[in-house]
Amino acid sequence: MDLGLFLVGAGFPGTPAHTALRNTLGFGRLAEEAGLPGVWLAEHHFISYGVCPSATVAAGVLLGGTSRITVGAAACVLSNRQPVALGEEAVMLDALSGGRFRLGVARGGPWVDLEVFDTGLDRFEHGFAESLDVLCDWTSGKPRVAASGRFHEFREVRVVPRPEGPLPMWVAATSVSTVDIAAARGIPLILGMHIGDEEKAAMLDRWRRIAGEHGHDPGAAEHAAAHLCHVDDSRRRAAAALRSAMPGWIAEGTAGYVRVDGTPGPARDPDAYVESLIGMHPVGPPGYCAGVLARSAERTGVRHALLMVEGTGDPDVTGAVIRRLGEEVAPLLG
Repeated sequence: MDLGLFLVGAGFPGTPAHTALRNTLGFGRLAEEAGLPGVWLAEHHFISYGVCPSATVAAGVLLGGTSRITVGAAACVLSNRQPVALGEEAVMLDALSGGRFRLGVARGGPWVDLEVFDTGLDRFEHGFAESLDVLCDWTSGKPRVAASGRFHEFREVRVVPRPEGPLPMWVAATSVSTVDIAAARGIPLILGMHIGDEEKAAMLDRWRRIAGEHGHDPGAAEHAAAHLCHVDDSRRRAAAALRSAMPGWIAEGTAGYVRVDGTPGPARDPDAYVESLIGMHPVGPPGYCAGVLARSAERTGVRHALLMVEGTGDPDVTGAVIRRLGEEVAPLLG
């Protein structure tokens, strides 16, 4: 298995956003020191749950401060982005890093972001596939690209800089419709940590079926899945550390969600949610964490684990977890 980090740029209560961003970059550099193969960076707007508004900008800084690890966006919110502009950023990061950048995109949600970035609810609801096609064209290696769709229309232009070949891409999927769009194009998925192995396996079965129907090799895709992870000497201590910090972060961090139509945002019991995450993810001693990850890979077929390690809100503790992942957990998984 590949164990990478999934860094959300967590803005815990009392932590200034600029401090959280600096911590995130420090965790990424530490991942390289610990021997982990990669880091994925989340992207959010106008909420403290995650304070990084541009996964590509953060990826560029981290790529410049490392030499070995891959750095991915998990994920750029395509409903808020102009796909050619995002494509240009991705191609440039790929070129400047020697091929170490990984592009993940997401549909996002019906939030006020759509109003602020002037993309609108219609494009969120009906334009994801079209935007994804434009982005795929731009990062495919084609010398010239044009668009003539409902949401994107422009004359043929040169792709500069142009990638030497298609850039690897992933789609973060939380809905069946997004799974279908990605599968029809043969694009692998990033699955969230809010669902268990059974639901992940069902989504991937659907992806494989639809990908095969569209002429793609279902076995060639390298899907990824996010997991909450905390390594400590006992399961009791690990769970207690997350219970003491995560509910407050989630409650305050997601309270800022505002729907573009003015209706209330999602309502979730933070304590119950954290408890469910602890129950299904690698939270405990190294051997326990390795066992949970191995069983998940066996059940789902996903061997790229993206580990969310910021759950205590303490950067020193997070750093210790990253080191233990490299020294104690990864060797158990080969």
